Order: sequence, then C-alpha cells, then structure tokens
Amino acid sequence: MVKGLGLPTSSLKTGLDELYVKNLLENIRESEIDAAVILAQDIPYSLTGEKMPNEAQFYVPNEYVSELARKHEELIPACSIHPARPDAMDELEKCIEAKMPVLKLLPNCLNIDYMDKKYIPFWERMQEAGMILLTHTGGEMTVKVYDPSFGDPKKLEILLDCGVTTIAAHSAGRSGLFDGDWTGDLLDLFKRFPHLYGDNSALSSLNRARTLKHILPEEIQSRIIHGSDYPVPVSGLGPMLMGKLSWSDYKATGKIPNIIERDYQLKQKMGFNAKTFTRMDELLRRV
Repeated sequence: MVKGLGLPTSSLKTGLDELYVKNLLENIRESEIDAAVILAQDIPYSLTGEKMPNEAQFYVPNEYVSELARKHEELIPACSIHPARPDAMDELEKCIEAKMPVLKLLPNCLNIDYMDKKYIPFWERMQEAGMILLTHTGGEMTVKVYDPSFGDPKKLEILLDCGVTTIAAHSAGRSGLFDGDWTGDLLDLFKRFPHLYGDNSALSSLNRARTLKHILPEEIQSRIIHGSDYPVPVSGLGPMLMGKLSWSDYKATGKIPNIIERDYQLKQKMGFNAKTFTRMDELLRRV
C-alpha cells in the first residue's frame, strides 16, 4: 500500500501519518473527486464490553479524524464507535455534536453482531440524528477478521428496521477465494429497504471484481455509491479479466499515478453512471 501511494517505505518507521495526509489531500485535489469521507477506526470489544486490543491492527481516534476535517474542506469525517463500548452512547453524542455525519464499522473485524438487541438504542439515536452507517459487508483480507459471519448483510435488518440509512461497503461481495458471497442477499434487501445502499469500493481490485456483474445493471446502479477503498491498491486487471473493462482502457488507466483518479476513471470505463459519483453528496445533504 505504501508503495502504491508513492510514499517511501521508510515512512513506516517514522512520519507516516503526516505523509499519508499530505498524499491524500494531493490525490483529491488533483483528481475529479471533490471530497473524500475519511474513516476513524475503533478497536474490537467483547460482546459484554471489554476491550480487545490484541485483536486490533490499527486505531484511528474520532478526534483525529474530526480535527483533520476541520482543517481541510476536502475531508468529511466518519467516526467509529463499537456499540458494545461502555461509553458508546456518550461517544456517539460527542460525534453528533462534532457534526460527524457518518459512522464507519467493520463488524467482522471489530466483533460486532448487529443482531444483538442491546444495540437498538444506539441505532435509534443514530437514526434520530440522521447519521449514516457505512459498514463493511462481505469477505475481508486486508484487516484481521474476528468473525467472518458478521459480514453477512442480512444482519443489518435490525438497524434498517430502526430506519438507519446504511451503505454496505463492497456490496457484500467475496474477497478471498473461500469467502461467503452475500451480494444476492444485499440485492434482496434493496427491495425491502429504500434507505439501504451498496458501494463499489475495492471492486477495481483483482479479488473483488467478481462482484461487478451483480451491481452494474442499471436498475441496481441506482442504489450504488462510489467508494475508493483508499489506500488499497487500484488495478483494472480484475475487471478486465471479468470482461468489464477493455484492454485499451486497462492500459490507459494503469498509467494514471493518482490512485483516486485512476479508480474514478476505471469505474467510469466499467460503466458506472454519473450519479454513482454524486449519490453520497445527496445523502450527506439530508443529514
């Protein structure tokens, strides 16, 4: 990932945070994308609320993300709060007060079973505040997985019943060879919940391109939002092998050094329509 961003490998030892932010801002400003939602990351907790720091690979505090967004108009802050935290409701109130419009969770990596009814007050407060949930769905290979079954989009039903506007990252597709593929279940949920969306993040990668055939049909695209999955490497090889990208477009986009712009161009060439790239703005305007 560091090499894909064009950063020196020495930054892994010192100065990574500063270089990462500088690189991100440059990539946004030099691309057709106007702004990016930047994601906090909580640590895993047990179902009874005890911290599980040894199960975490990284931690990005809500305050850090909020402060970056205050400094840079191109950045939109997304908080991350494990709903089993003893202070979850208090932290949610802080993030609402700080005008953080999105909450991001990786349930299979943070150990969150959305079907646990004790979280209902948390979802209800989110809905009341108009906060959007961006949740990982499907398989996962980049971050350590605690329970792969928590990536099943059917577990979202309880919070969808609470009225929470929800974006299913990766459209519930497969990542590894033996991952569950729940995209079909997500499409079924679309029929029942008009406030549920999917995104196309990471679908330019080799391991997730199989999901494209499910979400490119026009009637499904109306529920799809553009996502980059930055800083995960971007390549058109997977889409090309899946027959969703021509050889010439694959070669041309591969020459674009800016990975946010490269991903944007790839999604256009694959056939995602213009509204895919503005739908998130529409949702944020409702918050």
